[in-house]
Amino acid sequence: MYGYDFRNYAFSSMRRRIWHRVHAERLPTISSLQEQVLHDRSCMDRLLSDMTIHVTEMYRDPEMFLAFRQKVVPLLRTYPFIRIWHAGCSSGEEVYSMAILLHEEGLYNKARIYATDTSGEILERAKSGVFPLERMQLYTRNYMEAGGKTSFSNYYTAKYDSVIFNSDFKRNIVFAQHNLVTDSSFNEFNVILCRNVMIYFNKKLQDHVHKLLYDSLSPLGVLALGTKESINFTPYADAYEELDMHNRLYRKVNK
Repeated sequence: MYGYDFRNYAFSSMRRRIWHRVHAERLPTISSLQEQVLHDRSCMDRLLSDMTIHVTEMYRDPEMFLAFRQKVVPLLRTYPFIRIWHAGCSSGEEVYSMAILLHEEGLYNKARIYATDTSGEILERAKSGVFPLERMQLYTRNYMEAGGKTSFSNYYTAKYDSVIFNSDFKRNIVFAQHNLVTDSSFNEFNVILCRNVMIYFNKKLQDHVHKLLYDSLSPLGVLALGTKESINFTPYADAYEELDMHNRLYRKVNK
């Protein structure tokens, strides 16, 4: 009815989130939640928000962004145009982090970042470029650890309890809905970041997504995974070389 498929998400995690929504809606059973979801789109939206994970921060795992500067940026300098896909971009913090990094490395003007997520609501938040002021101390520390080259406050304007990032960073970002479970490849990319997404999938779905990512990467393209994720023990383990194993940076190789 709504086009979402959670059958191959990790069962224990999904069960916990479904029961959370049952209690939040003050319903007695999962069956009663199912009935409400079928007849109330707003309830489905609330359930979808529970089912999709939106834990993120700017320069999350700053060591990865530092490694990206040192090991991936030199490769990107050789390209006439750069296409980057942030799969499962959540509220956009890591997307803006990458935009700032590319700007500092003189690459943003020849880059296009595609930022996708299943949730239209969370994408609207990402498009706004507005984030809580209280998070800026952490984000500034992450930025500096990631090799930042100036004062982080140069990139945003504070207003009341929020900050808004400079609109120039939206210029080369395309935000769009895309479902890794049900949707197909939509372009060929030089870099794909799919970080801390597949830890919530079972093995079957992980393999499905790895195929999608592989098919979407250009020859010698770079794949970035989360720190708890790996290309090992997947059908595509031999299709990549390690650029930085610790930071889960891989390069697609021609076989």
